[in-house]
Amino acid sequence: MLKSQKSKFLILIALLLTLLVACGGGDKGNSGASGASNELVVGVTSFEDTLEPTDQYFSWVVTRYGIGENLTKFDEKGNLQPLLAESWQLSDDKLEWTFKIRDNVTFSNGNPLTAEAVKKSIERVFEKNKRAESFFTYTAMEANGQNLKIKTKEPVAILPAALADPLFLIVDTTANTEEFAQKGPITTGPFVVQEFKPGGQTVVVRNEKYWDGKPKLAKVTFKDINDQNTRTLALKAGEIDVAYNLKVGNKSDFEGDKNIVINELKSLRTTYAFMNQTKGLKDKALRQAIIRGADRENYTQSLLQGGATPGKAPVPPTLDYGFNELKDENAYNPESAKKILADAGYKDKDGDGFLERPDGSKLDLTFVIYTSREELGVYAQALQANMKDIGIKVTLKPVSYETTLSMRDASNFDLLIWNVLAANTGDPEKYLNENWYSKAKTNQVGYSNPEVDKLLTDLSKEFDAAKRKDMIVKIQQLIMNDAATLFFGYETTFLYSNKSVEGLKMYPMDYYWITKDVSKK
Repeated sequence: MLKSQKSKFLILIALLLTLLVACGGGDKGNSGASGASNELVVGVTSFEDTLEPTDQYFSWVVTRYGIGENLTKFDEKGNLQPLLAESWQLSDDKLEWTFKIRDNVTFSNGNPLTAEAVKKSIERVFEKNKRAESFFTYTAMEANGQNLKIKTKEPVAILPAALADPLFLIVDTTANTEEFAQKGPITTGPFVVQEFKPGGQTVVVRNEKYWDGKPKLAKVTFKDINDQNTRTLALKAGEIDVAYNLKVGNKSDFEGDKNIVINELKSLRTTYAFMNQTKGLKDKALRQAIIRGADRENYTQSLLQGGATPGKAPVPPTLDYGFNELKDENAYNPESAKKILADAGYKDKDGDGFLERPDGSKLDLTFVIYTSREELGVYAQALQANMKDIGIKVTLKPVSYETTLSMRDASNFDLLIWNVLAANTGDPEKYLNENWYSKAKTNQVGYSNPEVDKLLTDLSKEFDAAKRKDMIVKIQQLIMNDAATLFFGYETTFLYSNKSVEGLKMYPMDYYWITKDVSKK
């Protein structure tokens, strides 16, 4: 009888152990999504159609996923640092930059990184993406051993910082570049692409030839989870280790959960709406009314629960470029908005509650938003309600991020919402030039102010920090006075992760997510 009871007890213990193994052996929240301590699973919003870094803005994915690297980089304080270039210097006439390329660096295929390889990579960017010229243009580029010389017609103060933008990540152009889109580019970063399924997941593995020490993670899986709530649940359930693009409202989802670490940073991101002066928003009075009718304090503080700072100017207050001294004549004032419209001849002639234009035509504005950022829909719907209050009909058109890019390039919208770093070269010059310089190829909305153009032209040649600041403040004030753009707010970014993940950092320049130093207990 005793022997029989002992046998039953041993069987019960074996069953319990089997159940524990089947359930993951304990608290999944502590160990993270993957059982392996050197593997990580990250939840992201679907962004990439391709891994070709010269296509649209997809170079950001290649950099964020730890695949690509640049000549320079920004640190956690936004300061420029060397990366593949160990140093650089400027000639006395300020027309030639010389970059010393690091020795003993190879691409992931084993080919050496030389100045000639860097030259070919940068030339490829200019050949394939028109955005490159919004950073700088060159008259000549020469490679000699490990030295790369870039010559410009006019001084370009931001050139080393411009080369930190993901668009200029360095690829091996001697490889089969036709395969970059689906197999990933051949680069120098700590990880290489193992699998790429657009809209599904991307898997990267350790680059065994990495030049700057062995990456701590062997494998990282980026799962596309577009819905914010689904991404939250996945982190809570331990299906992913890290969740990007969660918001302040998600804090309550993890209240009391000691397995989750939440970091936040007042970012350099600005969310704004292009107001297309080539189509339905040529009239300054109409643009003024739209901006005055937008309750940005309510959008950011109530609807987004303080997850952003109310907008008014191109450059966010996190940067010292005169935010508080800028005068906003188009601050929220719905009664003033109605008066401006009435004085300009806008009337509700058919009694449907919406105004017609002075020429009698319908006033029905199309507002394009992309769906991978949930807060953009919040802004758009709130603006739609505010516009109805002042008699303007706004029709929302939610599309994918990729469709937004093509619609922006084709100027096929009245308003189009955008979310971007306002200082992607360390200061706002490139951002201002790309969006409000009349001759910029990326300015498709018809905004033109000769004074802004002159200031931007002079800014590109100015190296004195105080003078640059003064010019940037003046540029912003002119853009605001022109009612050129509706600035919704400036984002606070959040990083939610399992406590088992170590080495994750938040950067003002939102270029870097997974680095060689990220690990998991």
